[in-house]
Amino acid sequence: MDNSLLNVIEKMQGSEVLIIGDMIADIYLEGTISRISREAPVLVLEQAAERVVAGGAANVVNNAATLGGKVHAAGLLGDDSGAAGLIKILSNQGVDVAGFIRDESRPTISKTRVIAGGRTTVSQQVVRIDKESKSPMQPDHEELLSQYLAKVLPMVQGVVLSDYGSGTITERLKNQIFDYCRAHNIPTIVDSRYDILRFKSVDYIKQNDAELAAAVGRSLNSEAELMAAGKELLEKMSAKGVLITRGEDGMTLFGADGSVHNIPVSDKSEVFDVSGAGDTCVATVILALAAGIEPLAAATLSNIASGIAVRKMGTAVVSAEELREFITR
Repeated sequence: MDNSLLNVIEKMQGSEVLIIGDMIADIYLEGTISRISREAPVLVLEQAAERVVAGGAANVVNNAATLGGKVHAAGLLGDDSGAAGLIKILSNQGVDVAGFIRDESRPTISKTRVIAGGRTTVSQQVVRIDKESKSPMQPDHEELLSQYLAKVLPMVQGVVLSDYGSGTITERLKNQIFDYCRAHNIPTIVDSRYDILRFKSVDYIKQNDAELAAAVGRSLNSEAELMAAGKELLEKMSAKGVLITRGEDGMTLFGADGSVHNIPVSDKSEVFDVSGAGDTCVATVILALAAGIEPLAAATLSNIASGIAVRKMGTAVVSAEELREFITR
């Protein structure tokens, strides 16, 4: 399998894909604790640095780019430092960001983590501040996104819908993507945190085991129950495949032909941080599917990529070179 996986990596290079969804700016404010405030019994932080990291659908975009894809990104941003940070990060990776629609009336979805430490202590997260507009997308911005999709869909070989529950993928945009991709045999994959069932008629579905339980409306307390739930979701969604990520139990791929493939974890060494590993998984799968790779090989490679991602702190990207090194080793 090793040589065949190396071939998959080579075939993935230059795969042209579209990723649409909820673009999130992960902002880290870092500093040292200087004293207790005189205004209230709280710590005073002397800010030393601020950095923006691509999160949510933007992390899928970033991973697809570092894995060697030619990536078009579509989503809704504000007119703020979070938006500027995301555009800079992704543009530097060669991503087409013309599909980022700016709305001055709303903030870029952001998760700001305040990281503090003393001069002799380990830094740690003190608080997280989330910022997001709950208002629906304005019709003129939806129209701009629709026009962008009409322009880009004929150029791509695969589409990711990355839904973090923030409303970027409207019914109109979802239907436009599915109608076009079905008519032109372009593979689609969805990763939806809260409402997978609204994406019926997508080709492939990625969920973790907790999301699968929510989708079928019951807890999954055994291997048999998880297997039954995976098959049930596949049938409900009329999909070609369902990929369930299962933490230390690896992944399970359910195929429309009735096949079930358990893919064990690639490396049981220390896990530092699972945040963003699902994004790495989805990015790898779509690049492989776009290159005409069979779903099992795509899922197997995504399992390795996710295993590399969880051994990095924070939301991280995985490169094609890292994949090659791991497989060769």
